[in-house]
Amino acid sequence: MIALPEPAKYFQVVWEIVRQVPYGQVTTFKQIGEMIPPPAGVEAEDYVRLGARWVGDALNAVSIPDEPTVPWHRVINSRGSISLPEASQGAALQRGRLRAEGVEFDARDRVDFDRCGWEGPEAAWTTAHGLLPARSLRKPPNDAPQQMSLF
Repeated sequence: MIALPEPAKYFQVVWEIVRQVPYGQVTTFKQIGEMIPPPAGVEAEDYVRLGARWVGDALNAVSIPDEPTVPWHRVINSRGSISLPEASQGAALQRGRLRAEGVEFDARDRVDFDRCGWEGPEAAWTTAHGLLPARSLRKPPNDAPQQMSLF
């Protein structure tokens, strides 16, 4: 696997993005990774594959003193689920914090991105920090053109 160049610098960028996620909303490892340009020396196609994992590494590296300022619990996987092992204390803590913020889980323990998916920070903030615009986690509205099913 390719090593992340300058992990401390990358982790700081991830934490700054996570600090922008509002109370009651969630983002994904992938959405955050896509906002960060590939680090120097990392090919774009490798970064597409590794970005979300490196975001997870950054969140795992949140220290106890930093923990109150980095709302790590608002970052989940692209399926809308908590990535930590289901029976772990960390998963229970994350689920509890999200529920306390009004985030609801369905019967499959997934979050509805249309209800609480983060749309990303303000464009001016993104530009000022040298980041890329966030990809929406929400489904396109029903009035968007859709391909007809053949079957």
